[in-house]
Amino acid sequence: MGLTDDTGLLEVIVAAPQLRTPDETEAFLDPMPIGELASMWCALQRVSRRDQVGSVWALKLYFDRLPQRRPQQALDLVLEVLGTEADKPTVMQLNDKFLLSLLYAHGEAVIDRIEHEAMRNDRLRWLLGGVHGAPDDPLMARIVEHADGKAWQADHLAQRTPREPLDCASLSAAALARAWVEQYSKSDRDQDDNLFAIMDFERDLREEDPDGLIDLVLEVLKIEANPVLLSLLAAGPLEDVINAATIDRIEREARVNERFRELLGGVWYYRAPDELKARLDALIGESRW
Repeated sequence: MGLTDDTGLLEVIVAAPQLRTPDETEAFLDPMPIGELASMWCALQRVSRRDQVGSVWALKLYFDRLPQRRPQQALDLVLEVLGTEADKPTVMQLNDKFLLSLLYAHGEAVIDRIEHEAMRNDRLRWLLGGVHGAPDDPLMARIVEHADGKAWQADHLAQRTPREPLDCASLSAAALARAWVEQYSKSDRDQDDNLFAIMDFERDLREEDPDGLIDLVLEVLKIEANPVLLSLLAAGPLEDVINAATIDRIEREARVNERFRELLGGVWYYRAPDELKARLDALIGESRW
């Protein structure tokens, strides 16, 4: 399946019945042929974070659980994707999202078949090159026998290296906010080390310049309304920066900025000291998400 096929397939996904529970999702997807499931899995890897809602999110959770629920079908999907998907960054998501979970949950049940398939499947040997575990794990010893770690590491490095590395410290608050939105909007498939540069800079601001981190939150609020990204903003930099030293400014901003006050509703602060918790309760009221 190629990139041009995604639009039609994602229309099918979005048009799917509203999948409210795991049981409903499993009843909808379990009977599908493995080829259709593999195509759907590939398309989902290319969905940006901002669009991972509703049925799309339910389907992602289905695939996250598949290795635990149905290990042989999960391995069938791995082999189908390896055999049909040409886009390497998409295929690489099998390692992070799927194969490791399968091996952790049911390694003993699938290792014989994996070894058998690897003897004749170069792409599977390449994929196994990205599997890491304890050196004394007998399962890992068997995987290493077949893994092409050198080829995987070369591709992994290329995938993680951004074309234009971010220098966060040199950016204005507005430019940093745009970079934050861009990086956090990307699907896992499209993320590179620029995301980690943003995350590291958030940590530096939290520790050295908390007002600067609050400035970043405010700038993002000026340009972004997507609920998925706002939940990441609330549970990430905003939640991290709230403490006894910053609560005065948090209160000031909340009094004059309704969107900022609404964003506070996505912050979890149940372990905060009583005084801080009381002040946040007064700001948020019944507006928790």
